[in-house]
Amino acid sequence: AAVATGFALAVTLPQAGNLGGGGFMLIHLAETGKTLAIDYREMAPAAAHKALFLNSQGDVDETLARFSHQSAGVPGTVSGLTHVLARYGTMSLQQVMAPAITLAEKGFQISEPLAYSLARAQPRLQNNPSSARYFSGTDGTPLQSGDIWKQPDLTKTLKRISQEGAPGFYQGEVADLIVAEMKRGGGIITHDDLAKYHVIERQPITGTYKGYTIVSMPPPSSGGIHLVQMLNVLEGWDLAKMGHNSAAYLHRLIETMRRAYADRSQYLGDPDFYPVPAVALTDKAYAKQLRENIQLQKLLPLKLMMKMECLFRED
Repeated sequence: AAVATGFALAVTLPQAGNLGGGGFMLIHLAETGKTLAIDYREMAPAAAHKALFLNSQGDVDETLARFSHQSAGVPGTVSGLTHVLARYGTMSLQQVMAPAITLAEKGFQISEPLAYSLARAQPRLQNNPSSARYFSGTDGTPLQSGDIWKQPDLTKTLKRISQEGAPGFYQGEVADLIVAEMKRGGGIITHDDLAKYHVIERQPITGTYKGYTIVSMPPPSSGGIHLVQMLNVLEGWDLAKMGHNSAAYLHRLIETMRRAYADRSQYLGDPDFYPVPAVALTDKAYAKQLRENIQLQKLLPLKLMMKMECLFRED
């Protein structure tokens, strides 16, 4: 069901669920009680380098970093969804992809949120003739709420994947089209990048909160570590007694989040290239230090917040 939904969202939610992106997935195996973390996020092309998004002054070019061909990562969605279905699913790829193919081929009604997203994106979409044409009606005008949207090109791609699996996306005609578009727009994804994409199975981040076990996604996702970190800090207070959205409750919540996000900026990265201190960040002793560092009558400037170097001292 999760894989079927993922492919269906590639049709109906292009601003978030799409074949050109990637994702994370937690899978709980009821028979063994084991939970797995599946990392199928986009990967940087082999030609990527640290100055890729810098302008001539050495500053980050936000447009280049967010909306250019150079900013595109090697897609992971197709590899991830087909991987989990083949290894842990109970249905065939053709079965789970059938609803998505029907939605793309027969069309679906544009929702108000989708129409709004497309309207906001129009200036960027118009910069690319293919995008402008794809996200427009048959008369060339932007798609509106209530319109029926059919996607014949996506239908062909989905049918190819349903018959060939991941190779139907990472090799052959689809791969050729991706690489050709990258070359046209100055991107750096190559056939070799597509062929070498692979899913990574990781150990989930785990923690506890007032008797409950918390299981979440590990790095390179930052969500799991800092979810556990924040719950560790909040566990030391009786939040229910403070009242929902009371000043006392919100102050503690905000200050806890500020510290977690400060640590996120300082210590999080891709564990395949950087030693993320996951154990230290999710340690309850560290959470106690953070909690004691929170002043209940005022906000503490970020530069004065406690840093975690103390946890790494050999003494």
